[in-house]
Amino acid sequence: MSGKLEAVKPQRKVEMFSGTYFGACTLGGIIACGPTHTMVTPLDLVKCRRQVDDKLYKSNTQAWKMIYSKEGLRGVFFGWTPTFVGYSLQGAGKYGFYEVFKYLYGDKLAPGMNKTVVYLAASASAEFLADIALCPLEAIKVRMQTTLPPFAHTLREGWSKVIAEEGVSGLYKGLYPLWGRQIPYTMVKFASFEKAVEQIYKTLGKPKSSYNGLQQTGVSFLGGYIAGIGCAVVSHPADVMVSKLNSDRKAGEGAGQAMTRIYGKIGFAGLWNGLPVRIFMIGTLTAFQWLIYDSFKVYLGLPTTGGH
Repeated sequence: MSGKLEAVKPQRKVEMFSGTYFGACTLGGIIACGPTHTMVTPLDLVKCRRQVDDKLYKSNTQAWKMIYSKEGLRGVFFGWTPTFVGYSLQGAGKYGFYEVFKYLYGDKLAPGMNKTVVYLAASASAEFLADIALCPLEAIKVRMQTTLPPFAHTLREGWSKVIAEEGVSGLYKGLYPLWGRQIPYTMVKFASFEKAVEQIYKTLGKPKSSYNGLQQTGVSFLGGYIAGIGCAVVSHPADVMVSKLNSDRKAGEGAGQAMTRIYGKIGFAGLWNGLPVRIFMIGTLTAFQWLIYDSFKVYLGLPTTGGH
């Protein structure tokens, strides 16, 4: 033995594009989406109620005061359980499948394809699948939050009531408008995030690899906020329609019929109710989701998303 210790090159803990890598991205999506959506439940609660009935509260502050005075903190966070479960499942599908489809479309099927097209196609495919998991929980959350007195007080009660009254199809009656809201939202969220991060590194004038993990996650946060503002605007009319459909769709009425009737009542301006709150909510939410997701990747020894 030479008595000298050989320098051991640190190994990346997770091999890129392996099953473990995609599993880690799926777990990262759960951690990024479930808790963050749950944290903004008070904003979401008031936004949904004001979308359904704009005369219910004069302002968000007045809404929170009224709810808190009657029901306490529990009332302000009403609907957090379906939010947490639904968006944890959605986060798993959204981020996990995005990484799978981005690799599949961009590296395997069409290596020469324009990167933005790959981002858009991968995110649309991922969200299509993620929404199938989210839809039942979103249906219960919206009904709990927008009906007074509440349709149900717990996720279990809401689930049982919908199944008893309408069968399994009742949990999926908002699926098409949910796709209409979430797929464009996620396409903007991922593609604009990737482009924003790319642009930030160009502006900084150094390659991404020259920055440490903390600096890279800072770029992810800024890129996430920029992406979030675009997401909120693009998806807001469909978000209003999802709230209205889940609270005001008559028995036996088709989705198209219901949307036409609701639009006749609220008009074009009504589709933009609550937009400033949603910009603040989605901008903050998206920024923190990318920060958490990419921090988790850094923790595992993986590069952050975008800017390659």
